[in-house]
This record gives sequence, structure tokens and C-alpha cells, in this order.
Amino acid sequence: MKIDISGQLAVVTGGSGQLGRVIVRTLAECGANIAIHYLNSQQKAAELAEQVKAMGVKAVAVQADISDEASVVAMHSTIVEQMGDPDIIVNNAVTQYKWTSVLEQPLADYESQFRTCVLQNVLMAKLFVPAMIRKNHGRVIAINTECAMQNSVNQSAYVSGKRGMDGMLRVLAKEVGRHNITVNQVAPGWTISDNDRENNTQVQEQYEAQIPMRRRVEDIDIANTVAFLASDLARFISGVYLPVCGGNVMPTI
Repeated sequence: MKIDISGQLAVVTGGSGQLGRVIVRTLAECGANIAIHYLNSQQKAAELAEQVKAMGVKAVAVQADISDEASVVAMHSTIVEQMGDPDIIVNNAVTQYKWTSVLEQPLADYESQFRTCVLQNVLMAKLFVPAMIRKNHGRVIAINTECAMQNSVNQSAYVSGKRGMDGMLRVLAKEVGRHNITVNQVAPGWTISDNDRENNTQVQEQYEAQIPMRRRVEDIDIANTVAFLASDLARFISGVYLPVCGGNVMPTI
């Protein structure tokens, strides 16, 4: 059984980043046309768009600050004008700051995490979901984290933003489900990316020792999960927070 989303249009925020690039290429391999969002990495986004086009699908690179309403509105207009209304949005972009204790973390970091986690998902929904409603079909996929369940020390700003988006997305899933739109979250563990491969830092023994599968997740594992949720194979799955971390965290009933 092959994942086939041929002819559909996907928007990937943070598409020029380490994980975003793998998600973009994977969705393109499944036949989707791609709008690649970037903040500062214009050259990487442009190069990725050319790679995607070489796969036989359409692609465009679009700049925006996903924490700023006017910037996201402009991105939406550009995508619709050049590519049409997206069928799939993958909210992957995030800003991270130095992790430290609640007592030491600057207030600005909490506000930034709220804007890049919660408000990103709100803005993307407000702008892109109405067209999905008109088409009676759509996929909203957001990248969360295993950290949202772990609540470890020094992660309060990051966790607060990710837990906030979790609540907002669960409500959205209930509000738009009748329009054949699914809303799901993928929650990676500590992911092996190209940076790790280049620096030979894939193995982290202390972390891996606590994982039932005894290894770190790879970026392609996350991208494959996104592709599955974007496809009709997952057409009746919605409201899910799905850890992809080898069992390191396990939501319970």
C-alpha cells in the first residue's frame, strides 16, 4: 500500500530547516506540490524548491515570520496566488531559546514560545482552513514534542508553548471534523538530523538507555508519520497527539 497524495498542495512551515527539509522531500515523493516556508534561509529554501521540482511536482519558497499576523497573511496570499488553496498544512516551525529554570527564564522567552507555537497554529488555521471547509477536505498536522509530556526541568518555556498548542489543536479538531478535516500532532523524540550525521553525534547513550527501542528517532521517521497523516490512509484519525519516540513517552487512557 503506497502513500499517494498526488496533486495535493502542502504548506510546510520551517520547511528550510533540518526536519522541515526531510518533511518537504517526503511529501514531494508522495506526489504533493509544496509551498516551502522559511524565515531567514532563503538560499536553502530556494535550493530545496529546485530539488522538489526535479521530482516532478510544483514548489515555491515563501518567506514569513510565523509569529506575526501580517507576515503570515502575506504568505497566505502569495501561496494562493501562485499555487492555489492548500489541502495540507504542516506547522513545523518553532523558535527555541536557552533552556533554564523557571526562576531564570526571561519572560520574553515565554511570550515568544506562545507566539511561535500557539499563535502560529491559530494563524495557519484562520488563513488556510476556510478553503479546506469549502472543499470539504483537509489535513492540519502540527509538530509537537515528547517534552510536552515529560515536563523536565529547564524546559518550562518550550513546554508551555507546546502544551498550549495541544489544547488549541484539540479544540480545532472538534470544530472542523464535520468538514472532513483532520487535525493531528506528531511528537518527536530527540531526533537525529543531518547535523548529527555530519558531527557524528547520533548516539546519545544516556538518553537512549531510557527508550524501549534503545535508539533515537530519525528525521525520516517523523516525515513518514507526517505523510501518513496527510494521506487518506489516516482519513478517520483526528485529535491525536502521536509520539514518535520509540516508546519514550506513552500517552495513557
